[in-house]
Amino acid sequence: MKPAPFDYVAPTTVAEACQILSEAGGGATVIAGGQTLMPLLNLRMSQPFILVDVNRIEGFAGVTRVSNGTRIGPTTRQADALNDKVLARELPALVQALSHVGHHQTRNRGTIGGSIALGEPAAEMPATAVALGATIEIASVRGTRRVAARDFYIGPYMTVLEPDELVTGIVYPDWLEGHHVLFREVARRPGDFALVGMVGAAVVESGTIARAGLAWFGMGPTPIGMNRLEGALVGEALDRLDLDALAAVGLADAAPFDDHHASAEYRRTVGRRIFVKTMREAFALREPA
Repeated sequence: MKPAPFDYVAPTTVAEACQILSEAGGGATVIAGGQTLMPLLNLRMSQPFILVDVNRIEGFAGVTRVSNGTRIGPTTRQADALNDKVLARELPALVQALSHVGHHQTRNRGTIGGSIALGEPAAEMPATAVALGATIEIASVRGTRRVAARDFYIGPYMTVLEPDELVTGIVYPDWLEGHHVLFREVARRPGDFALVGMVGAAVVESGTIARAGLAWFGMGPTPIGMNRLEGALVGEALDRLDLDALAAVGLADAAPFDDHHASAEYRRTVGRRIFVKTMREAFALREPA
């Protein structure tokens, strides 16, 4: 199939892109990697009047260190991020999650910002942003704003992003060197969207969890931060963790559903199991006798 007719523009500045989006009155769509958008255009499930290609905007790609954090430009290719030394050092949880995104070929075109802005509920990058406490930088002709990833997603493929707004960066706060990576997903095949997944990080000091950030994906209409679980973990000694009880706390924040891939009950059961296994392996905990 072929997409419906549209005008194509490739602005070179954020101001130019925002002006085009503003004047389009909701009829424009941003393209970065196009791994999701192009099939939707070909199926005519998306029919914008204007396609705004943001790949030529200077400074939109790349990874930089900022005050107390790491910033990823929205058009940074997933393959480049996967091999970035700064991300490997500062955000190993993101890199591990990224290695499960799509396939080698799609990661060559897919972008970090595109995945974050799309908000696929079963995707790794939105959930990682939620788990690690990332902030989304947004611009429009009305100015700029910053939105916490936990407040960015409001429904399936729905975000707080207005039609005239553009994601200009994603900033991840620093995590203490040597923190523990928490990641596991279950998918039908490598590269498929997860049926169930969890991602996060934890800082342990003197045998006690001092900081934790976790999120589910594939477990509800949006990536879901495990808010209550994080509160329950902080201050707990590793040798006193009741993983089954903690799994129940984590699942209380989830909203699993039935679909043609899996049932809600399957997702709850698998979610509990991967949580216990991931925590046990991350902290080198013995299985109960």
